[in-house]
This record gives sequence, C-alpha cells and structure tokens, in this order.
Amino acid sequence: MELRSLGTSDVKITPIIMGTWQAGKDMWVGIDDSETKKAIRAAFDAGMITVDTAAVYGDGHSERIVGEALADVRSQAVYATKVFSNHLKYDQVIEACHRSLENLKTDYLDLYQIHWPAGSFGSDIVPIEETMRAMNDLKEEGKIRAIGVSNFSKTQLEEAAGCGRIDSLQPPYSLFWRHLEKDAMPYCVENNITIIAYSPLAQGLLTGKFGPEHKFAKGDHRSKNRLFEPENYQRVQQALTRLRPVADRLGVTLAQLALAWLIAQPNTCAIAGARNAEQALDNAKAAEILLSAADLEEIGEIGSTVADHFDDNPVMWKF
Repeated sequence: MELRSLGTSDVKITPIIMGTWQAGKDMWVGIDDSETKKAIRAAFDAGMITVDTAAVYGDGHSERIVGEALADVRSQAVYATKVFSNHLKYDQVIEACHRSLENLKTDYLDLYQIHWPAGSFGSDIVPIEETMRAMNDLKEEGKIRAIGVSNFSKTQLEEAAGCGRIDSLQPPYSLFWRHLEKDAMPYCVENNITIIAYSPLAQGLLTGKFGPEHKFAKGDHRSKNRLFEPENYQRVQQALTRLRPVADRLGVTLAQLALAWLIAQPNTCAIAGARNAEQALDNAKAAEILLSAADLEEIGEIGSTVADHFDDNPVMWKF
C-alpha cells in the first residue's frame, strides 16, 4: 500500500488506517478480543501498517489489544493514539502519554492527538497553550513524533497551530457527513495538515448492511447517531439505492467505493474499523481503487443528497 506524508512530519501513513474504537468494547456489542487481534494483524499484513486508537476506548483496552497484536512488528507499524478531554492539563497529558506508551508496549508514539477540545463532555477548560506545551515537550523528548488534534473546528485548529506544529486533524467525514468541507478542509490544505477521517463509512451505513427496518442491539452507540434518525435514515437508503449500481459497475463493494472516494479528497486518509480479518482485508483493497473525475463527481453528488440536509453542528451523536 502506498504511503503518504503526515503533514510536514517525517511520519509516513497509509491512506486507509486500521481503526480500533470497537476494540475497546465499550459502547459496542459483540466484540471478541481474539477476532480483533486477527483483524489488526490481517490489516497490517495487507499493508495497512497505520493503526489508530485512543486512551478512552475501553479505558486503555483498545490500546492494549493493539500492543498485543503488533508487538513483534512495532518498528514497522505506525501508532496513532489520543489523550481525552479530561486529561489536558500539563501533568495530565504527560501522565496519559506514558500510560498509552505502556498500554501499547512501545517507547514512542508516531502520532499523539488531542481527542476533543478542552471543555468537551463537561471537562475542565484548559488553555490550549498549556496542553500544547506538554505535547511540544513530549515531542522534544522523542516520546511522540507528530502532534494532531481531533474534533477541532477550524478556529480551534488555528489556535492550536499557533502554539506548535499540528500535522493532522481527525474529524468525522464521509460521503454522508461533510461538515468538514465547509469548515476546516481549506485551512488543512493550505497549511499541509493531513485529514484523518473517522467514521468514513458513516458508522456502517455505507456498507449497505443496514436495511430500512434495522434496529440496534441495546448498548450500541450508533442508535444515537443523527444519521440514523428516521428522516435522515430514509435519505440514506435512497442514496444507497443509487450508489449500488455505481459500485457494481466498478466491480467493488459499497464500502470500498465510499473509502476510495474519501481518500481521493484533498489531503485525506480514512480510518476504517473492522470486527474481523475479512472486513480488514476488504477495507485494505479500497486503497487500490482509482476513480475517474466523473466517478468522483457522481458519487459525491449522491452523497450530498444526505449530507446537505444537516445543520452546522459538527457532532454526529446525541449522547
């Protein structure tokens, strides 16, 4: 799989990144650790050497699973993890980083990201200058190779960038959820900041596996996703009906079509999670798909029939 530069850093990442939110188990249903490890390893073996996790995913459980799955190939893998919004004071960032290093069985992180801006989810308001001072010190010490932010608006991204080099932004971004295009994307392109899109399959919607009458199991966080609200869900189903013939024509799955469209967008890579090895391998194949300008325009137009109906609230969930 091709490698792309992460911002202006010397870190190289894959266009499709193995996502491991589900590996933490919390807020997911039916996750098996052994299957998750197989999926992570299958992704790596298929060339998807970049893996994204976070301290808050199962209170470190996801990080530990990643560390166990890739311990013997750590030097060839690229680890990205995150510090949560309730650990953004200077000492807390340092402590959280060391904890993540321990969980991942490594002595450095390739990319360390601020998961949510200070104040999110009722967390303390911490000046971005204080948080970035900790991030810069960790980078200076060689504990981290690059600094990123996640779920930041353009304004928040600019403030962080004023305190140190930011090499990535991790926002929700998919065919069906495109707030980023109106907000931070132009700034990222202008300043060579890599966009690492999460939920690129709209939390499974773009796989086509959820039919019109789908009901989620108790405890599945997707039941609170705005894309699954009845009126939006109806638009999703109509869009999928139009996307299927495009995927068939190109000889790819719906998921691969959606991922290929996304990584063709400016400065954009995509985080794709997988419950098992088969899903991971299917995701990896999306990196090989080349879409024509006409294909990209057609797919994007279909996606906009869903995306254009959302307001400017960048958060997908109603937690």
